[in-house]
This record gives sequence, structure tokens and C-alpha cells, in this order.
Amino acid sequence: MSSSTAPSSIQKVVLITGCSAGGIGFYLCEEFAAQGCLVYATSRKLESMEGFRSENIRKLVLDVTKEDNIQQVVQKILEEAGKIDIVVNNAGALAIGPVAEATIEQIRNAFELNTFAALRVSNAVIPSMVRCQEGLIVNIGSIAGLITTPWNGLYCAAKAALHAITEALAMECKPFGIKVMLVAPGGITSSIAKNQAATLKLSPSTMYKDYEPKIIQRMNASQGKGSMNTDEFARRVVAQALGANPPPYMTLGNDSTRFAFYQWLPRQYVLGEMYKRLIENNV
Repeated sequence: MSSSTAPSSIQKVVLITGCSAGGIGFYLCEEFAAQGCLVYATSRKLESMEGFRSENIRKLVLDVTKEDNIQQVVQKILEEAGKIDIVVNNAGALAIGPVAEATIEQIRNAFELNTFAALRVSNAVIPSMVRCQEGLIVNIGSIAGLITTPWNGLYCAAKAALHAITEALAMECKPFGIKVMLVAPGGITSSIAKNQAATLKLSPSTMYKDYEPKIIQRMNASQGKGSMNTDEFARRVVAQALGANPPPYMTLGNDSTRFAFYQWLPRQYVLGEMYKRLIENNV
């Protein structure tokens, strides 16, 4: 093991999920590594993580929907590095399509990737953090978990559940010296919409065929002109995560300010605005 990657010379040991090239997890890996951390980047396929520049990044295969795989990866890191200081639960995916036509399989998949995965990984790491009486869990939520939008309702629901779980986890882990941080990104430049586009397909018998342009508009909403650069997002999140007092909550990216403001308005008005933007005047 070279001196550049030896655990004794590394500031923190970080485990990050969902690190495929083009996604925010990939850039978070690079930024944590640039700050001197030993980073374990994970994804379902090693080849999806090609392109890392830092020698402080180690790639591991991890399917966040499989309990045994999670336990194996966590144990491997603990054996190699002796500890896991920070976990970033970033793995997730959009769930574009009408809720009224969603299959049970699609519903389960949305929650598996966007909710259950973060809880599985956190629960696998927490015992080692309790032994050290310190640690940080960073859950990547979404402003979609704050305000429901049409055509991505399963994702909104799964992220809202993740937000609630994160807040409960923060309170329950505090006695053990473990901090929990919820990040709610708005529009961040990434491959999330492109990945969804490859699988988006309405049923031939759909009753929403006339609304397909609006569905596609919603799918691409986070990748608009005002989307935050992924490098900037990573710098800001990592700076907070490595700070002396990581905040329990932060939101950034396109539309994040507007969605934060929406939370102070009557719910009926806000949902009416979502209807106007993403459904009305289409047919």
C-alpha cells in the first residue's frame, strides 16, 4: 500500500453509493479524495465508474438492494481501513410515469433504490460508528421529497420517506456521537434524466398518451439551463460534511430556493402551481 493511500495518512474514510460516471456520486468521490480522504466508490458495475483521477479512490461492486452484498462491502472496508468515518447514501433513480398506471414492481423498485437502500447501508455501518463514538451519515434526498410533482410521484414519495427516516435517524444516533446530514438537491447537472430516458415507456394502452410531452418535460426538469454545476455541488456538500459541525440539513441547486419558499405557502396553492406547470394546457 502506497503512502498516498495508507489509512494512517488519510483524513477520513468515506463510503459512497451510486458512483457511476456522470452522476453526482462520481463528483462527490473526486472532491472527498481531493480533500485527503480515502474514498470507497461503489456501483453495481465496476466499468460504470471509469474515469476517476485520484489515487485515493478505490472502486467496489455494490448492489444497494442486496443485504448480503452490503454487509460484505462494509466488512471489507472495515478490514482494510479499520473504520468508516462517513457514509454518503447517494444511490437512487427517478421513477417517471403516471402513478395511476404504476405496477407494484415499479413502486417497490422506487422505494428499494431511493429509500430502503440508504437505510440498509446506514444500518450496516452504524455499529462500527457506535464503537468509535463518532461518524457521519449523509443522505442525498431531493427537493422532490418536499413538494410533490405529477409524473414523478413515486420518486417524490420515496424521497419524502427518506427525509423522514433521516430526521429520525439523526435524533436516535445523536447519543452515540453520530451525526446525520440530509442534502436535498434541486437541479444539478448529471446523468439522472438520461438514465431514466433509456427505460421510460408508457403502456400501449395508456390513458396519458396526450400528456407524454409533459411527462418528458418533468423527466428533464432537473437538467435545465439553471442547473447547478456538479463540481460546485460536490465542493459545497463536501465542505459541509468535513466541517467541524456538519449541518443537519442543506438544500442547493436549481429551484431549491423556490421549493423552500413553497413550504411556507398553503399546500393547495403549491399543488395548484405544480398542476399548471406540468399538466394544464397540454391537451
